[in-house]
Amino acid sequence: MTDILLYCRPGFENECSREFSQLSKRFGDGAISHAAPGSGYVVFRFGVPRAALTCARELPFSSLTFARQMIAALSEVSPLEAGDRVAPVVEAVAQSGHTFSDFFLETADTNEAKQLSPLCKKLVFPFEKALTEKGLLADPAEHREPRRMRLHVFFISTKSAIPGFSFVDSSSPWPMGIPRLRFPAGAPSRSALKLEEAWNVFVPKEQGNRMLAPGLACVDLGASPGGWTWQMASRGMRVTAVDNGRLDGKLLRSGLVRHVRADAFTFVPKEPVFWMACDVVEQPSRIAGLAADWIARGWCRVAIFNLKLPMKKRYEEVVSCREIIRTKMRRRGIRHELYIKHLYHDREEVTGWLRAC
Repeated sequence: MTDILLYCRPGFENECSREFSQLSKRFGDGAISHAAPGSGYVVFRFGVPRAALTCARELPFSSLTFARQMIAALSEVSPLEAGDRVAPVVEAVAQSGHTFSDFFLETADTNEAKQLSPLCKKLVFPFEKALTEKGLLADPAEHREPRRMRLHVFFISTKSAIPGFSFVDSSSPWPMGIPRLRFPAGAPSRSALKLEEAWNVFVPKEQGNRMLAPGLACVDLGASPGGWTWQMASRGMRVTAVDNGRLDGKLLRSGLVRHVRADAFTFVPKEPVFWMACDVVEQPSRIAGLAADWIARGWCRVAIFNLKLPMKKRYEEVVSCREIIRTKMRRRGIRHELYIKHLYHDREEVTGWLRAC
């Protein structure tokens, strides 16, 4: 096993490739073998056997910004005949010697690949039946592996698929790495979905009740028209919405939102809050510095923010913003958690999460 399969947003294959190439160096020499522009996936090939499995096990998925999923991949299975696309893939999986807690049948997130979605749905039951008969699906509570594995079958076409697996505790829990969220009724803008997805990705499940509890004090910088403010208020949080622009009237009538007409970069809270959210259109470096300052000055416990990336050097911009934040944290001696992810509901931007430990 020498390959790592990465899913990404179409058009970001280069950023995904460069980031993974940099972070995976400690697992051995390798090179990108596939990163076609617009394909929505990247294949990285190591030069030594089992390096991919080691990488998938030891490289934290949370450290990757542009990858939606990270999979230790087996060899491509092709050609798949229309009469039986299941048996050849299951046989290849069986030869790996592993068992799995569950499985996903997936495609790339492109218009062309989405035409394979009906095929994937049609094959779910046949795959489950064949995997069970081969003893490849195990009850998670009785799983023999030290760490639970999930099987992925990535269909490139109707005649070709790449099987592989991820470690459940270091991968995306959603098929294709995409949480399927519905636009909430009453939200003033689609930006509400960005914050909901960010919470799903960043907030530890065991801490969700505490970190998303009613009554928490929050500040939303650049709030207009109020998508992120709505998301927080809908959970019963108390929000100070900072923006010189207008805010949706329904939010103000909720009794949970206070609108302050001020600049995001000069506003100072009267007292510390739990959440600081920022979706301001500004240079990424300024937003990164702003988020770090809020944490460093003790104005908030957690900052969640969007970095609007330039058309060129998007990867370099993310690296630079990470360093800006880490430098500020080091100077103040603040232990912290920092994650930056290119979420499904992001476009030419990434979402950051910064928390003081």
